[in-house]
Amino acid sequence: MYKKVLILSAAVGAGHLRAAEAVEKEYKRQFPETEVKNIDVLDYTNPLFRRLYGKAYLDMVNTMPEVLGWMYDSLDKPWENERRRLALDRLNTQPFISLLKKEKPDLAICTHFLPSEIISWLKAKGKANFPQAIVVTDFDAHAMWLCHNYEKYFVALDETKIHLSKIGIPAEKITVTGIPIDSVFAEVKDKSAMREKFGLEKDKLTILVSAGGFGVGNIEHLLQALSDLQTPSQIIAVCGRNEELKTKLEKFARQKLNNERVTFKPIGFTREMDEYMSASDLIVGKPGGLTTSEALAKGLIFCIVNPIPGQEERNSDHLLEKGCAIRCNNLPVLAYKIDELVNDNARFETMKANVLKFARPNAAREIVEKVAEI
Repeated sequence: MYKKVLILSAAVGAGHLRAAEAVEKEYKRQFPETEVKNIDVLDYTNPLFRRLYGKAYLDMVNTMPEVLGWMYDSLDKPWENERRRLALDRLNTQPFISLLKKEKPDLAICTHFLPSEIISWLKAKGKANFPQAIVVTDFDAHAMWLCHNYEKYFVALDETKIHLSKIGIPAEKITVTGIPIDSVFAEVKDKSAMREKFGLEKDKLTILVSAGGFGVGNIEHLLQALSDLQTPSQIIAVCGRNEELKTKLEKFARQKLNNERVTFKPIGFTREMDEYMSASDLIVGKPGGLTTSEALAKGLIFCIVNPIPGQEERNSDHLLEKGCAIRCNNLPVLAYKIDELVNDNARFETMKANVLKFARPNAAREIVEKVAEI
């Protein structure tokens, strides 16, 4: 039994942190007597590094996604450039290294590759002797996730396990669990009841859009495209903490979008995303690892729009290959593609079955059970 467990992540996008929170919640549920600390490693780096590592990534997502894709592919060369990258990370993470020496954990669970790399180096130098488990938060495992000193890898797919085993990670150290998500997404909630709760019509096609993941101009174009749906529909546009965007979309919906067939419901920050997903039939947006895993757990077919080059492109490939998604590369045909899908009932039902087959809603529970055996 571990007395102290550190769950380590980095605020580079929201997915790594959500995965860490899911594991933390499950660990506390299974082992309430264990001291569990969830730490954002970037809080223990120098300010410039923190800004470049976190904010620069988001800026590139929004303004230069093609450059991000090029970097992703260029750096995806297993076991190359690791010394140079480690030297840079060590230089900028001394406060984190000091934190590890102070905390003296019995186990570390990493949902980002930055802490796992530092811990691996400390273990190699004999400066750390606690086990670490590495939780990969996309369907593919990029070369940045690779390190030499660890006890366990947790990955999303059998294919990913095969890939890692072919490039030097022992197969017995890899467990396929899926990507950890909050346990609420595993709870079955009645679709009609959820629609009634949120003031939605019970008999309309319901589409969830994560509006906060798009630039304002892009989301307006996306919603305009959805307003052309011929199928009677209601669109839930989740704006997150961006109140300015929510206000703008409410005005935009009143003036330009709502019609006799399609209505729009912008909502702000919510802790009930699982229930909005339970109320929905489809999700339209970008297939990040966590959002995708949550949507799969809730049985939602994905309509992929503008995936970020790199990891989201690869996530898209897996969804399409498993028959869980359609992809729209040209917004003017978005409504046509959705209408075509929902009007083919056999195809629609087959895809819903594929989604539930591909889903791994209990990944966090499986990870916690397995790390207890290390």
